Amino acid sequence: MKMGLCAIAVLLSWASIAYAADPNPLQDFCVALPDNKSDVFVNGEFCKDPNLVVAEDFLFQGLNIPGNTSNQLGSAVTAVNVNQLPGLNTLGVSLARLDFAPYGLNPPHTHPRATEAFLLLEGALYVGFVTSNPANANQRNKLFTKYLKAGDVFVFPQGLIHFQINVGKTNAVAFAGFGSQNPGVITIANAVFGSDPKINPDVLAKAFQVEKNIIDYLQAQFWPNN
Repeated sequence: MKMGLCAIAVLLSWASIAYAADPNPLQDFCVALPDNKSDVFVNGEFCKDPNLVVAEDFLFQGLNIPGNTSNQLGSAVTAVNVNQLPGLNTLGVSLARLDFAPYGLNPPHTHPRATEAFLLLEGALYVGFVTSNPANANQRNKLFTKYLKAGDVFVFPQGLIHFQINVGKTNAVAFAGFGSQNPGVITIANAVFGSDPKINPDVLAKAFQVEKNIIDYLQAQFWPNN
C-alpha cells in the first residue's frame, strides 16, 4: 500500500499546480457544510466556522479498501471529492480509487470540470479519450489510446470523453487525481439513454440514424453510473 500512498501524493501534487477549473481560494481553507448554517458561500458550499474546524474535516479513510466490482460493468470508483471530504472545498484537488475485475470497464464518460491524471498501480488496462469536434466538418474526432501496465500514467484532458477497460485476467487497481474539488462525471450511455425524464426517442433515432424501436430498447435498459 506504500506505493499507493505515494501515488496519491504525486497525483494530488500534479493537480495542485495545474490550471484547475476551481477559482483560487482567498483564505486558508473553507470546510464545506452540508447545510446553510453559515452565511459564507464559496465554490458551491457553505463554509464551516474556522473556529469549529477540526482535523477530521481534512481526513478520509478507506482508500485501501477495494471497491465492489460485482456489477454489470465489473468496475468500481471510490471518489474522494468535496462531498466525501469537506476540507477539500476551495482547494482545487480531489482523487479517486478505481477497481476493475478481469475485463471490467469504466464506461465512456467525461469530467466537465477537471483534467484527470490516471495512475495504474496493478494490472493491465486499455484506455483512451476522444477529442472535441474538429473545426473542419469533414474531419473526424480523433481517438487517442494506450495499453497501460503498472506504474504507467495517462492524462485525460478536461471535458473529453474517455474510458478504461481491464484487458488482463487479474484485477486492476488505479488512482486518479483531478484538478477540481468536484470534477463531476457524465456517463455517456446513462445520460443519453437513462435520463429522467427520457429524451424523446425520435430525437435519438434521428441523431443515431437508427430505427425508433432500437432506441426504445436501449431506453428500457438499466444504465448504471460509475
